[in-house]
Amino acid sequence: MKLSRNTIILAALVAIGLSSCDKVSPIGVLVSGTAVEDRVKMSNLYYQKYLEEDKAALVEDEYTFLIGADSHVTTDPGRMDEMFALGLEADDLLYAHLGDIADTKPQYYITLDSLISEARGRYIEKHYDVKENGNYYPIGSDPNDPDNEITPDDLIFPFFPVVGNHDITHNGWAMWSNIFHSSFYEFNVLVKINGKYEVDHFIFLDTASGTLGKTQVDLIEEGVLDGDEDEEGYHYRHTFVFGHTNIFRPSSMQFASTFAREEQFFLLNQFKKWNASIVFCGHVHAWDEREFEGVTYLTLDSMSEDNNPNPGDYLVRVHVKKDGTLSWEKVHMNYTRKKK
Repeated sequence: MKLSRNTIILAALVAIGLSSCDKVSPIGVLVSGTAVEDRVKMSNLYYQKYLEEDKAALVEDEYTFLIGADSHVTTDPGRMDEMFALGLEADDLLYAHLGDIADTKPQYYITLDSLISEARGRYIEKHYDVKENGNYYPIGSDPNDPDNEITPDDLIFPFFPVVGNHDITHNGWAMWSNIFHSSFYEFNVLVKINGKYEVDHFIFLDTASGTLGKTQVDLIEEGVLDGDEDEEGYHYRHTFVFGHTNIFRPSSMQFASTFAREEQFFLLNQFKKWNASIVFCGHVHAWDEREFEGVTYLTLDSMSEDNNPNPGDYLVRVHVKKDGTLSWEKVHMNYTRKKK
């Protein structure tokens, strides 16, 4: 497997033909847009086409990653920009987002796409130097070593979102998928420790409709997101799972489009089967932390300045230590809406 320093290697970007229709989720919450079955089928076509591509990162000893949720970007992307800045400043390996990234108007996605492009530029400037031929190499590495040379198309900004219910309303899937392409995927992080490797697994699920849908359940049961653990002869040290719809309600009075009971049991069993260390969710705009059968569940509050206009601890940073231990901390955000 070819490895890349500092950046996750996923597939090359590709456009997917889209269709849309109005659907109602099984739990009765109106979801206008492309149904979960169609989203998963489209995503699986993309995912399978690039399944043999490199999907790993190589890091030394230990690393951190940053998670945010429910940014609901509109005309003011300040909180989203702050998340990228915090991640870049802390040298986080990757940034994950738990859905409802933008409200579904074309101009909001144009704003989001421009913001991601700017953040990608800052990320590349910090981590890479440019060769005379226009290709890149990681700062501090040998520019003459062909294994260090990376083409501009292969420089991936390590931002990995899942799709949320607001991302699919008003035919928003067409805009979301045009930027991010797949609503479910997985990859590995290989951690080199004293000349040997530990492997951590990252799984991203499509739970935007409050259900996995039959196709996604079938794919999970077929092992599509299990990675190549058995084939490569190693075992995952940690598995981290990311989704939008929360598994547990923060309180009995909290409204949330939670899964049907049978599907919730399926997920709880699947997380245990995956030996998940932490499952991250958003959606309900309220913080919740709990442990169930050895799995930690963190539900993040909304990082949107519309939902939380005052500064606050809206992000989470996970520390994966050299000895395999995990810790996490809330990360403070200072951005407030600019006065007009």
